Amino acid sequence: MNASIAPTVLLVLRRLATALLTVLLASLFVFFAVQALPGDVAQQLLGQDATPDAVAALRETLGLDQNVWLRYGNWLLGSATGDFGISLVSGEPVGPDLLVAFRNSMLIAVPAMVVGVALSLTLGVIAGVRRGRPSDHTISLVSLIVMSVPEFMVATILVLLFAIAIPVFPAVVLRGDSATVAELLPAVWLPAIVLTLAMAAYIVRTARSSTIDVMASEFVTTAELKGLTTRQVVWRHAVPSALLPTLNVVALNVAWLLGGVVVVENVFNYPGMGKLMLESVFNRDLPTIQAIAVVSALVYVVCNLAADLIALALDPRLRTRRKARS
Repeated sequence: MNASIAPTVLLVLRRLATALLTVLLASLFVFFAVQALPGDVAQQLLGQDATPDAVAALRETLGLDQNVWLRYGNWLLGSATGDFGISLVSGEPVGPDLLVAFRNSMLIAVPAMVVGVALSLTLGVIAGVRRGRPSDHTISLVSLIVMSVPEFMVATILVLLFAIAIPVFPAVVLRGDSATVAELLPAVWLPAIVLTLAMAAYIVRTARSSTIDVMASEFVTTAELKGLTTRQVVWRHAVPSALLPTLNVVALNVAWLLGGVVVVENVFNYPGMGKLMLESVFNRDLPTIQAIAVVSALVYVVCNLAADLIALALDPRLRTRRKARS
């Protein structure tokens, strides 16, 4: 292997190993945190009037009589193949319901992610390049207002405007978990807009600050002295460097979109991951809670891993520093 490529490959492999270890530790924490919850699951499922023999039989059926480490190992192996166990509420496998909820969340998260990231980075760069001008003040003020207003309030305002005053979109999803993709499509736009606004505001502020720092750097001044136009300086030199500090913020917001949309989905009665998590917590459906927590952790790890790999691709200094240390 080429000597200049080997350190980069080693660094990528280390990032992958760290991500895998993080997911493993997250699964360990989630499993034992759920097991440490007070009360007997079998007793709660059968009720207080259940006989000890019935409780013992149900514990054996659920595998609760086994050693906790053995249960964790079986659950971890099953989760790796998509088998998250049996729901204590429906009696059906957790995997299919979780897959449907994840698909539904993706329907609102992907448009919000694509539009939100592109829009927020563009606005952040414009505000940073035009620091102190009216456009900068306007973008900064709007982003600050959006950051200050809770998501449920933004969702409520949009429902009042576009579902009641001007009935363009449905206010809530009526079919719930049984809704198909075609039935959900008219209802995805308002939640997607709320998520876009909530995510974009934070990225705009970070991109603006990063752009201001880069525009004041020496290499940008050198590029300007060489006679390059402002557009060339910004897009060829400033923007790639300004994106690096913003990548982690983008990754965290994207991960939040895919795994933390509880409030937004609850407002619109949208049958996604957030709504499924609330129902599972309320019904004490431990296998479903465990599955949602692990999938959410996996989403966070994958997003941060992607941010690290993109940073390596954009900034050769990260690779050269690693090569120098090795």
